[in-house]
Amino acid sequence: MTALRQPQGDNDTPVLEVESVSTIRGRVQVLWDVSLAVGRGETVAIVGPNGAGKTTLVGSITGLIPPKAGRIRINGADVTGAPPERLASRGVALVPERRGIFAPLTVRENLMIGAYARRAKAKAGELSADLEDVFGLFPALVRYRDAIAGSLSGGEQQMVAIGRALMAKPELLLLDEPSLGLAPKVRAENFGALARLAERGVTILLVEQNLRLAARICQRAYLMQRGRIVGTETSEELAQSARRVYLETHG
Repeated sequence: MTALRQPQGDNDTPVLEVESVSTIRGRVQVLWDVSLAVGRGETVAIVGPNGAGKTTLVGSITGLIPPKAGRIRINGADVTGAPPERLASRGVALVPERRGIFAPLTVRENLMIGAYARRAKAKAGELSADLEDVFGLFPALVRYRDAIAGSLSGGEQQMVAIGRALMAKPELLLLDEPSLGLAPKVRAENFGALARLAERGVTILLVEQNLRLAARICQRAYLMQRGRIVGTETSEELAQSARRVYLETHG
């Protein structure tokens, strides 16, 4: 079985660079001079409350909401304002907020859609091996491989969405609020799988409100508020922040 690992490249060039990005949605400016970088093999979190601009930032990175100003680079190449399909060809795979699976299709069909761009060049047996690796990461999906994806629970659908993104063998795996609406047990299973991917060296950018979950797998985090990056923290500092928030909320 071939493990879904991080593609190799120039380790000195960040996989993702966001430089002084400002973005408008409708007539409202949502992002203000946002800059960040994700190095190869890093797991980086963007954390902040509702309305901080996290999802708009994801949209700007993936070409869904082109920025008004600033630059976005993937492996040093300027992709500012490029359409999502070009970003996908550059190795960016997105697990969107609320999953976005193809509900009428089977789990296996959903996963294979993630590998669509690789089919022409994949070696014999490679895609099947990658598919089995996804099932290894998410054992709960094994018995559902031929089930209609829309019949699965929300947590299982999130597993399918992550697996679909992994089938593209991305340079950058970007997840938007992967814990949203999930039961604690399922959240723990999914973040356990993300932790194993991080150990393999997969480059991950995680957008998350749950500080404790983000701190479990990230090496560092950008703190976002009102459309701006307002600070950075290590995973240890983020865990302490989560503890303070918990104590203030439940004290």
